[in-house]
Amino acid sequence: MKSRNLWANVGGSMVLIDSLRSFFKLIKFEHSLFALPFAYLGLFIAEDGFPDLRIFFWVTIAMVSLRTSAMCFNRLIDEKIDYENPRTKDRLKWIAAISKGKVFQIAIVCIAIFIFSAFQLNTICFFLSPLPVFLIWIYPYLKRITWSSHFVLGIILGIAPMGGWLASRPEWSLEPVLLVLAVWMWVSGFDLIYALQDVEFDRAHELKSFPVRFGIDKTIWFARNLHIGTLLILVIFGIVSFFGIWYWIGMSTISVLIAREHYLVKKFGLLKINEAFFNMNVFVSVIIFFATMIEVMR
Repeated sequence: MKSRNLWANVGGSMVLIDSLRSFFKLIKFEHSLFALPFAYLGLFIAEDGFPDLRIFFWVTIAMVSLRTSAMCFNRLIDEKIDYENPRTKDRLKWIAAISKGKVFQIAIVCIAIFIFSAFQLNTICFFLSPLPVFLIWIYPYLKRITWSSHFVLGIILGIAPMGGWLASRPEWSLEPVLLVLAVWMWVSGFDLIYALQDVEFDRAHELKSFPVRFGIDKTIWFARNLHIGTLLILVIFGIVSFFGIWYWIGMSTISVLIAREHYLVKKFGLLKINEAFFNMNVFVSVIIFFATMIEVMR
């Protein structure tokens, strides 16, 4: 009997581990690194150094919970589209391993955690919390009605620095606004390139996207200019903030990385999209965060 119970416990643990593994694949948990460094950027410049640990904790919880709910909603709303798209068909296996009901429950719980986290920060964060919740809910529907969904995704991630700033200082300032613009252009640009993978599928299924509306060449051109704009705004941000050598070393590094992203796409096309617009973008956000953190803590 003890042996049977032991194997039952082991089996239950394996099922739980498999479910967790499927869930992390479903929400691409590692891509939280895109937004977190920019939320921390807003927080560090507002605090002019390392922030209060309580604020740091609740900003982290808010960012992770919001992104988790966004990915859950996205996967549930896009379930039919993902099933018909060979590139995304595996997502249904991950949902099935967890169950649609549980994915929906997790999304609702994460929204509650996000709003509670905002409440723990300050009144302005709490009153503004419905805005990102609304954006993550409408975003998955936009590809059915407009080619501008890429820019809404840019807004969703772009407001992270302002969220970090307001968590510390409930007031407006030029510095977080510049970061919002930079992140918005950066995210919108790489999402335009990423959307090139689904041009034929989107066209066949009457889905809207920038590449479907304007073509591949114009999409690449527009994404390149968005990323040039990102770098220019980050230069202005560094000048306005009176940053020193470490920031400009970071800026030089991410300029090379972004240039390499576009080189890879130009030379290899869709084959290098995952390397160009996921792996490298994690480095971009982390590098600019640490370069800025060093400057504000000097």
